Amino acid sequence: MSERNTLIRSLHDVGLAVWFGGSLMGAVGLNGAARDEGGTETATDRIASAGWARWTPVNAAAIGAHLFGGGGLLAVNAHRVATQQGVAASTTAKTVVTAAALAATAYARVLGKKVELAASSDPQDSEEAAEHPVDLDKARRQLAWAQWAVPSLTGCLVVLNALHGEQQRADQQVAGMWERARSVNPFMP
Repeated sequence: MSERNTLIRSLHDVGLAVWFGGSLMGAVGLNGAARDEGGTETATDRIASAGWARWTPVNAAAIGAHLFGGGGLLAVNAHRVATQQGVAASTTAKTVVTAAALAATAYARVLGKKVELAASSDPQDSEEAAEHPVDLDKARRQLAWAQWAVPSLTGCLVVLNALHGEQQRADQQVAGMWERARSVNPFMP
């Protein structure tokens, strides 16, 4: 019997698409345009920081949708994770990569906020930046790496989603469940 899980699958997939696409566009387009138009490092930081700050709430909503959808998909496919050979391993891989992508996203935001405060012309931001001094060159380098880590990791999630889609084919489910049963009971033919 086939059940449809269109809403949770859509939340999962659209959330991931926005997270991946937005982070890739930011790393390539926004940062590149800020470098081209900024003129100075401080102006470049201000332009890029303004764009990333506007993106943050959309990105947070996308990540939330992806995680909610992922949790829902895990709940409705728990039987496959438990009984189909290979699904638990790919689910574990997806969980680990998702955690790494979340960590990279959070780290990029923390670094981005440091750069934003250091580059700000707002007196309150300047005071806050002075209270928490940062090695700006080091923060910029780390931020660049973190901003590229996010689309790399979320791109891996897109590939793992493709694997999960293949594992959901009827012939893959039957063969995977048969192999799992044979691994548990060595007396099966």
